[in-house]
Amino acid sequence: MTPDPHTIEKCDENCSSCASAQPHSAPKGLPPKAKIDVKHVILVLSGKGGVGKSTVSVNLAYALANHGKKVGLLDLDFHGPNIPKMLGIEDQRPTVLAKCIEPVHVTGNLAVMSMAFLLPDTSTPVVWRGPMKMGAIQQFLAEVNWGALDYLVVDLPPGTGDEALTIAQLAPNVRGAVIVTTPQDVAVMDAMKAAKFIEKLELPVIGVIENMSGMVCPHCGDIINLFSVGGGKKAAEDLGVPYLGAIPLDPEMVKAGDEGRPFILRHAGSPTAKAVDEVMENLVAQIESDQKE
Repeated sequence: MTPDPHTIEKCDENCSSCASAQPHSAPKGLPPKAKIDVKHVILVLSGKGGVGKSTVSVNLAYALANHGKKVGLLDLDFHGPNIPKMLGIEDQRPTVLAKCIEPVHVTGNLAVMSMAFLLPDTSTPVVWRGPMKMGAIQQFLAEVNWGALDYLVVDLPPGTGDEALTIAQLAPNVRGAVIVTTPQDVAVMDAMKAAKFIEKLELPVIGVIENMSGMVCPHCGDIINLFSVGGGKKAAEDLGVPYLGAIPLDPEMVKAGDEGRPFILRHAGSPTAKAVDEVMENLVAQIESDQKE
């Protein structure tokens, strides 16, 4: 049995595997927080599309899982859900056990949920207004049997719309947002807007990642500055938030995404894979530092 995007069944209150699906109490006027067992919810967003945000989300989640963390990856880009394709699991479907949705497990400690799993085919559009999106996000949080997670990485669509607002209100233990940008000024300008949006929600910006920061030459291995460099670092300095690092563009990363095999699995020793690991380590260090304060 697979869940339907319009008629996903509600969890049974007696469901032992999903007992955590009952909501927390919340301040008056706000929706209740979903009660899921997660230590850190990390929002990944950008001010504009085309900066490689989903690629960063996939490889960051995989890097955390490879370091022994229990990780959930939640794809909330309803209109362009590409995470399953990037992981090579686009043909899989979540099952319903004891009226709880089982996410698709990529490895023993990496689970994924996406609207793409619930659509009849990859060309089917999702034509929803805000309330429909809010309902789906509630279900993806509270009615999915995520288990105990160290991290829930949430891949959000570009911009500052309903999805980002809803997940910030409904998810527990939101540690903050990671802003992904490319180096050029037009992308950095929109990244600044995304950071200001997160601040208005009274959430911290964990840091800025500069993606496509130069390109690894497939012939000599040197870095070619296609889009200039340094825009992400400057944005972090202007915002007064941590700079988590730069990830160079690698033609093999594009190929890996199309083939559904995360880049860091196939090219662990490459400059780009090392950069992803460094960004992950900086992210974890920043979260642990914030907890001690």
